[in-house]
Amino acid sequence: MIALLITLLMPVAGALVLAVLRPLGLAGWLNVAVSTITFGAAAWLTWTVAESGEIAGYGFRVDDFNVYLVALTAFIGLTTSIFSRPYMRHVCETGLTRKRGMRIYHSMYQAFMFTMLLALTTDNLGVLWVAIEGATLATVLLVSLYRTSEAVEAAWKYFILCGVGIALALFGTVLTYFAAQHVVADPSAGLTWSTLYQNAGHLEPAVMRLAFVFLLVGYGTKVGLVPMHQWLPDAHSEGPTPMSAVLSGLLLNVALYAVVRLKMLVDGSLAESSQPHLAGYLLMGFGMLSFLVAGLFLHRQRDIKRMFSYSSIEHMGLMTFAFGLGGPLATFGALLHMLVHSFTKSAIFVTVGHATHIAGTQSIDNIRGLIRTQPVVGWSLLIAVAAIAGFPPFGVFTSEFLLLNATMQAQPWLTMALLSGLAIAFAGLFRHLHPMVYGAAPEGQKPVRANMLPVAIHLALVLWLGLSIPGFLAQWLDRATELITGSHLL
Repeated sequence: MIALLITLLMPVAGALVLAVLRPLGLAGWLNVAVSTITFGAAAWLTWTVAESGEIAGYGFRVDDFNVYLVALTAFIGLTTSIFSRPYMRHVCETGLTRKRGMRIYHSMYQAFMFTMLLALTTDNLGVLWVAIEGATLATVLLVSLYRTSEAVEAAWKYFILCGVGIALALFGTVLTYFAAQHVVADPSAGLTWSTLYQNAGHLEPAVMRLAFVFLLVGYGTKVGLVPMHQWLPDAHSEGPTPMSAVLSGLLLNVALYAVVRLKMLVDGSLAESSQPHLAGYLLMGFGMLSFLVAGLFLHRQRDIKRMFSYSSIEHMGLMTFAFGLGGPLATFGALLHMLVHSFTKSAIFVTVGHATHIAGTQSIDNIRGLIRTQPVVGWSLLIAVAAIAGFPPFGVFTSEFLLLNATMQAQPWLTMALLSGLAIAFAGLFRHLHPMVYGAAPEGQKPVRANMLPVAIHLALVLWLGLSIPGFLAQWLDRATELITGSHLL
């Protein structure tokens, strides 16, 4: 429990101190230090859960499912803070934001980390809702950091759309509490997930069906599922690049985690009904729609950050589809895909940040000759896009291959739709990549000071997971698979 407290309290302390700390150089290093301690505590928490099983108490619950997401969130939060220290200092020097904006950035960065970690570790559905709403408020301030008309518009769109979504999720949470009042003896435990899960078979099916529809649409807005996705491309393109890295790499995972936890309750409630797989079918439908639509929209993008935001929607749709498909193979593949997508997409946004500094623009049409100007950035972008497109031997290929096999076994009629979506997304990414990397560099284009350490670490991990999944990680994901589906894969 001490490790859990440190994991949650360090970002809170960091947010408070960084809100008033004036020296920019010290603030950047302190942001890295807080993220390092948070990751150390998350690693300690992970080791404790691996050795002794789940940790529960004081309104928190950490098990095999959420602990791996806690470790992933803290790790990417650390590597992104390492990238953001020199990057945001450069942003300040160019005049995109001022010292006050830098204090907001560093403070909200840690507040954002806290809300995500709280959402992952709480055992209460009400606190889960509050934490995800808190993450929305923190990221609104980050999206609008540059104070341009486009950034303010993107922040308002994000706030309004996600505000409506989170309101729908609140109504679904209230319905879940209503269903629990007829089953759970203690009214104060009516929103405790573990208590609801133990009594899921006695929850009123009609109420839980309605509740899940509201919860899926509500939290699905945060996941970026089509048609509730309109905020995501704008938020990515107008906010600071480090925010895009943690938004795509982490927040979307947290929202999907909430959906999967609630699906587990609904599956238990509907097990004896005439529609036992309703939640799974809804996830499959929204997931496949998001996957195909985002793949098509990749072809139309002229802003590099918007393009990769649609790639995030595509991959979140694929994960949603896999969790809806159910079964050990699909669930194991979805968990692995959450991991490798987070590593790869955060590496891509770090690289994109340097690429836009080199070119002086986010326009795909004007980013040219990266390999000629700064080979480390050009090659990193090429390798990262190959990884996210599913090239072997990267880990994304492994997870997508598992999902394809699961689809062929469970719903073979959807195999062609899945293959078509992968091909469309592949073409959408690579039609833009070649000129950006290999094209003729504009006259006067110069290299920039680049911090590529996070990119190297992330891509090395994705390559390692594609070549060989370590035994401890395979067992970890297998235990999480058993928790979600009730059966092992390995």
